[in-house]
This record gives sequence, structure tokens and C-alpha cells, in this order.
Amino acid sequence: MRKSIQFIGLVLALQGVSGTIDHLVGQPFFGVVLNFFNRFVVANVAFLEGREIYANLILAALGLIMMVAAERAPSS
Repeated sequence: MRKSIQFIGLVLALQGVSGTIDHLVGQPFFGVVLNFFNRFVVANVAFLEGREIYANLILAALGLIMMVAAERAPSS
């Protein structure tokens, strides 16, 4: 279970960083895979309009928090 939470956290962190890079300078590769959150969630939520970079940075932070929390959780 710990490894799966760490993997999900890694994917979220990569998507957040990738979405931020995409908004700042554009991303030529892995766009469909790494920018899923950026292209489908952020683009369709009206509240996030104009706050795309913040949303992606929060997603990256959430991914890092998940990885750290999974590492610190006691093993069962």
C-alpha cells in the first residue's frame, strides 16, 4: 500500500510541475501524459481560470506531501 501511495504522489508531483512548466514556457514532449490535470481539470473548472499556475503548484505540493506521508507511515 505504501508503494502505491508513493507512486500516486510521484505522478501528482510530476503532473503539477509539468503543468507549471507548460504554462510558463510550453512543453514539447509527454504533453498528454504529464498534462492531464492541466488540460482536462484546470481547463474545465471556472474557479481556476487565471490561477492555472497556482493550481499546478498546489498539485505538485500535494504529491510531495503524499510521498512524505507514505514514507513516514508505520508499516503494517
